[in-house]
Amino acid sequence: MEELKNSGGTIQFIVIKVGEEQYGIDIKYVDNIIHVSSITRVPKVASYVKGVINVRGEVIPVMDIRTKMGLPEAAHTKDTRIVIIKSEQHGYVGLIVDAVREVVTLEIDTIEKMSYDRTGKDMFVTGVGKHMGALISLLDLNEVLAG
Repeated sequence: MEELKNSGGTIQFIVIKVGEEQYGIDIKYVDNIIHVSSITRVPKVASYVKGVINVRGEVIPVMDIRTKMGLPEAAHTKDTRIVIIKSEQHGYVGLIVDAVREVVTLEIDTIEKMSYDRTGKDMFVTGVGKHMGALISLLDLNEVLAG
């Protein structure tokens, strides 16, 4: 994933909810957002990998972002979604999120970068943006998708 450039301009993010926090995913990496359907379990994978799904003939691994961040698992609700991410390193990966809120446009110059001594769930965040008074933690998809 690219570093944020301080050259002005804007980036669009899809705002997701995980627990009580709002996170932003750069929209250029989002392929699709779907309802949680039947996930086929796969043996001997990390606890945050919930299995695979079939989307348009493509078999896509699905991970629970809550478990990956060290949060307790939560029951799926009517708002739970799978956000399909397409990355160069990992191909297609589905992320189970508690809800998808909206698409926001942030000025690149207003995004506060995170320091490099990130730990816990902060290790998944590259920066913080403000939108209508609310803070949105911007996900580092390389960290989220890393095995």
